Amino acid sequence: MDFNVKKLASDAGVFFSRAMQFTEEKLGQAEKTELDAHFENLLARADSTKNWTEKILRQTEVLLQPNPSARVEEFLYEKLDRKVPSRVTNGELLAQYMTEAANDFGPGTPYGKTLIKVGETQRRLGAAERDFIHSASINFLTPLRNFLEGDWRTITKERRILQNRRLDLDACKARLKKAKAAEAKAAAVPDFQETRPRNYVLSASASALWSDEVEKAEHELRLTQTEFDRQAEVTRLLLEGISSTHVNHLRCLHEFVESQTNYYAQCYQYMLDLQKQLGSSKGEIFSGTFVGNAESTSPPPAAASPPAVAAATLPAVPTIPVVPTIVGVPNTVAESVLNPNEVKPPASGTRKARVLYDYEAADSTELALLADELELN
Repeated sequence: MDFNVKKLASDAGVFFSRAMQFTEEKLGQAEKTELDAHFENLLARADSTKNWTEKILRQTEVLLQPNPSARVEEFLYEKLDRKVPSRVTNGELLAQYMTEAANDFGPGTPYGKTLIKVGETQRRLGAAERDFIHSASINFLTPLRNFLEGDWRTITKERRILQNRRLDLDACKARLKKAKAAEAKAAAVPDFQETRPRNYVLSASASALWSDEVEKAEHELRLTQTEFDRQAEVTRLLLEGISSTHVNHLRCLHEFVESQTNYYAQCYQYMLDLQKQLGSSKGEIFSGTFVGNAESTSPPPAAASPPAVAAATLPAVPTIPVVPTIVGVPNTVAESVLNPNEVKPPASGTRKARVLYDYEAADSTELALLADELELN
């Protein structure tokens, strides 16, 4: 118990001495031991590395997971040393919705088929995104986080110890300086002319006491200087290790770029495949929409006369009745007739056809038509 009390008193005295030295340095009333320029450069480089590593780490996390709530949840799971639950990506969720919608609308319909194809591509995009996030977290985020939580904490601890050793060293220098000044003052003014010998004895005794104090201060200064030099060397080695940290982070950065390149290449290939699938089935879908639906909604006629068949199969080209040619008179109407091969179907999806001949419906399943009537399909 006595040892603990003595240690507590000693620690309190050291803390008070450091606080006094730090306060006097801030007020400009005490001298401060300056580190060499190379050491200061190492400290500045280490601080810069720490600051930029933190910013890169945080922004990369935002890139991989834009949802702040999800990032907080993952952070809590990591701090609690628990496994982060699997999370569905946005692409996979969109694929699920598209598949359910296709089943609801009918997987055999053109819209349902397209939803299934696009949903499958979105699922593959979501899986590629999941692989990219996993690869980036292991190969890039983990080394940066290990540096901040491991190496940098060690450097910070050793720098704090070095700061305390420097305060102790400067405090010892200040005490030695004061002791030498007091010893010189006591030795410079002994009262040899004093008629009473008691004062001379006191003066000589004070000079001896200050000499002992100077020797004690010099001894403490040598010990403190040795501890400071040892701690400065340890801190210097750790700070020089920042170069190895840069090399390691450079390698991790290359791996991150490679993972990101593979991810975007996969996404591009998936979208190219989807575009080809949609392009190849585009004509079939449109023909099924404009022609097949009409045939499925109304049963085919039992017998159709050639005029009716011609009217139903004509392309969407406006026709103009033939005007006879008169000798000597230019036939402007005939010249204004459009060539059917030069006419393109409308982009809106609606087709028009003009009836060339009258047709009387044979029964209720047929449609009666009049010449020059415009029919929409």
